[in-house]
Amino acid sequence: MLSSWRKTREDQHVKERTAAVYADSMLSFSLTTAMYLVTFGIGASPFTNIEAARIFCCNSCIAIFFNYLYVLSFYGSSLVFTGYIENNYQHSIFCRKVPKPEVLQEKPAWYRFLLTARFSEETAEGEEANTYESHLLVCFLKRYYCDWITNTYVKPFVVLFYLIYISFALMGYLQVSEGSDLSNIVATATQTIEYTTAQQKYFSNYSPVIGFYIYESIEYWNTSVQEDVLEYTKGFVRISWFESYLNYLRKLNVSTGLTKKNFTDMLRNSFLKAPQFSHFQEDIIFSKKYNDEVDVVASRMFLVAKTMETNREELYDLLETLRRLSVTSKVKFIVFNPSFVYMDRYASSLGAPLHNSCISALFLLFFSAFLVADSLINVWITLTVVSVEFGVIGFMTLWKVELDCISVLCLIYGINYTIDNCAPLLSTFVLGKDFTRTKWVKNALEIHGVAILQSYLCYIVGLIPLAAVPSNLTCTLFRCLFLIAFVTFFHCFAILPVILTFLPPSKKKRKEKKNPENREEIECVEMVDIDSTRVVDQITTV
Repeated sequence: MLSSWRKTREDQHVKERTAAVYADSMLSFSLTTAMYLVTFGIGASPFTNIEAARIFCCNSCIAIFFNYLYVLSFYGSSLVFTGYIENNYQHSIFCRKVPKPEVLQEKPAWYRFLLTARFSEETAEGEEANTYESHLLVCFLKRYYCDWITNTYVKPFVVLFYLIYISFALMGYLQVSEGSDLSNIVATATQTIEYTTAQQKYFSNYSPVIGFYIYESIEYWNTSVQEDVLEYTKGFVRISWFESYLNYLRKLNVSTGLTKKNFTDMLRNSFLKAPQFSHFQEDIIFSKKYNDEVDVVASRMFLVAKTMETNREELYDLLETLRRLSVTSKVKFIVFNPSFVYMDRYASSLGAPLHNSCISALFLLFFSAFLVADSLINVWITLTVVSVEFGVIGFMTLWKVELDCISVLCLIYGINYTIDNCAPLLSTFVLGKDFTRTKWVKNALEIHGVAILQSYLCYIVGLIPLAAVPSNLTCTLFRCLFLIAFVTFFHCFAILPVILTFLPPSKKKRKEKKNPENREEIECVEMVDIDSTRVVDQITTV
């Protein structure tokens, strides 16, 4: 909108300038907002089974919606206010009327510096007070960059650089791994980081220890109940400390059957007589005392699994097996291991965002097919999105970013960001008629290059604070968004301007055949001079 406003003349009426700005920019802005709302709306829908992803997408939808209302109302009103200031020859910052040049020369230097304006009352009516063409970025693109990037000697180096880009992206793509570090979900300066680092370094190759919690009062002294509990753990654990402990209790009273009183008495005495089991008092048994009797209300044991922590497939199968048993078994119990938090999080969080990203990409391409004026635009947008996403996935892997919930959400956002920046360039190029491909590449860069460059700089400035947040999740967010912006910028200003100069569509000038009907029309206009003498002047028009 700001770029369109600067292209209008300052001597135009404010209503005409505002109408031109809204006609030029609001249609594309509305369509872009609709695509963002649809994409993040899918993530905020019940199809997403991750609460963090759903909250993120919901907040994004709300922010995008209010941003649209802000641009439509407040930002547009600010442009109108600026237009009236310019029409009244007032300064855009101090809102003070700009003095005439001869009056301004008599003022101090600081006054002249502050109240210098590019418009004045002496501007000729036929002269366009268009300051957009004199903008630094516009002059740079027109006079230097457009000619340089389309130079015949520069194109081979850009193509070579693109092949290097694809090679490194492919190398990273072949090394993509799912998020496997629990420390990525917590702040960096915490004890959890030290714990997970030590655990993964020294104990990740060993079997995980699983907490087995029975949260109801059962007949622990009953042999059949003991067998039922041990049966649940049979087949997927190597050794149960609880099994060893039960065997120890049985040896204390082999000749007599265990009763509730005998069991509780032996339980209380065993912790005093058996030093090797003294630490189980807090780890296994929770007791409730009343009437000088001990009633076991809950218990806890630890199981050592047969699988390794590094084997995520077997660990996930173990989690699912234990989860089914906790629902179908006679004894009510729950299981826990820190690895289960990771497995439960990533097993569901990875598949859903990938599924949603595919749906979003297909919907956007389907949606854009009905909006573009030429089907070739949709083809180029599709190829550009694929190239950008492929590069982002590859380079984020080389930057030690794993494929987790946050990175997949960024990939979903990257689809919209790429379309938002590359679609104007591609549309201007494809819809251009006559001249040459190189000419239309230059025209596309001159028309849209400054707006893309300014938005990119603002985007990078907004990302910089994320790099200072002491959180691995935020660090992942910063790296992914930075790569999306950098790769998209690389495509907009280097790859597309070079590739479009030698790939379809063709821009050969079409010679129109003259039809017999296309004849020259002669219009006679009567002109009367001062002496009332009739003079007929023939004006030829085609």
